[in-house]
Amino acid sequence: MGNRLLGARAGGAATAGGKLFGALPEGTAAIGLGLIANGLGAYLFLSLAGRGLGTEAFAPLSVMWALSFAVAPGLFLPLEQEISRTVAARRANNTGAAPVVRQAAYIGAALVAVVVVLTLASWPVSQRLIFDHQVMLMVGFLLILVGYALAHVVRGLLSGHGYFVDYSIYFGVEGFSRIAIALAFFLVGVHQAGPYGLALGLIPFLAVAAALVRPRALLLEGPPSDRGEVTASLGVLLVASLFTAGLMNAGPIAMGLLAGEGESEEAGRFLAGLVIARVPLFLFQAVQASLLPRLSLLAAGAQWAEFRSALARLMSVVGLIGGVASVAAFLVGPWAVSLLFGADFTLSNRDLGLLAISSAAFMAAVALGQALIALGSQNALAVAWGFGVATFLAIVALGSDLYLRVELGLVLGTLVVSVALAAMLGVALREARRVTPTPLIS
Repeated sequence: MGNRLLGARAGGAATAGGKLFGALPEGTAAIGLGLIANGLGAYLFLSLAGRGLGTEAFAPLSVMWALSFAVAPGLFLPLEQEISRTVAARRANNTGAAPVVRQAAYIGAALVAVVVVLTLASWPVSQRLIFDHQVMLMVGFLLILVGYALAHVVRGLLSGHGYFVDYSIYFGVEGFSRIAIALAFFLVGVHQAGPYGLALGLIPFLAVAAALVRPRALLLEGPPSDRGEVTASLGVLLVASLFTAGLMNAGPIAMGLLAGEGESEEAGRFLAGLVIARVPLFLFQAVQASLLPRLSLLAAGAQWAEFRSALARLMSVVGLIGGVASVAAFLVGPWAVSLLFGADFTLSNRDLGLLAISSAAFMAAVALGQALIALGSQNALAVAWGFGVATFLAIVALGSDLYLRVELGLVLGTLVVSVALAAMLGVALREARRVTPTPLIS
């Protein structure tokens, strides 16, 4: 794709451009456009909310935001991954995917019911420690659970079929909806976090409806879904996903729980720095969504040379982007935070640099994890991310400086995950090549 786009350009520029685009899986460009809009929506939503609410009122919204995107993707991303994998495999065999989607939908509904019951049962404690006695924040959180359960099922179905434009529409509508709502609240002068949280809960439903507007043959009937077709790996994927999402969003939650007297504003400041440092990681979702079906197809065909080559090229791009982003965050990150959120949101160069390094390690871990899922080695993900969470908790428990203990916990925790996944991937790939050698091509 990259060579066709750049073919009219001569010499080394065309070759370099072609290699860069060729390192990315098919569908990355389409999803990337939606994720750019989604990223802008997230940043402008948080920026306008931070400016409109101020650091103190913004703090409970930042904790609710972090908790929502720890629990919802943690629970439902495995459904998206398993649907994407199984739909892609069925598509390769020209069989319908409706039985797979129904099975996944039942599982998603059960997970939603469990978490809603637990959340309501913990009402007295959660209202005080997490939601700052604002009922609308809790209602928004519950709506997010339901909305993202539906969204991940739909997204898995779209990516498995290769409908990346519709997948992109979901992210685009989600992003623009956030911008519109935050701008309206800012102009009207909403000074409480509750309405912002409630609006966040409604947005996934709008985005799902937009992604499904175009008529598509998504639910063709096919052979009945075997009991283990979706659920065989779902348990370990669920554990791995909860660890992953928990570690990714642990920073603001930890800041909110650890903040002492007079430090109630620090969770909001920390989230402001985190969203700046994680710009590359957020956009990397485009690669994540299109990478799993691609690697699954290569693994299903025992095309191990292509599998290794595609992953190696991608990891080189991840390393380059992560390195550049870390340097940029250290140099200009504090300025960017103040520009986007306001002068009250101040962080140091060290803070932004460490957060960016942890984001680069996250990108590497995500790519390696997708490769292990394609090889059917989901158990490795749960183990590796479990090590990462344990490392984070140990560093936070042993540290004393509020910011440094959380930042080092994120850096060391994600590096432990990346190293563990790389080692496990090497073992899994050698075993896969031994069991199913590359077929001879005459």
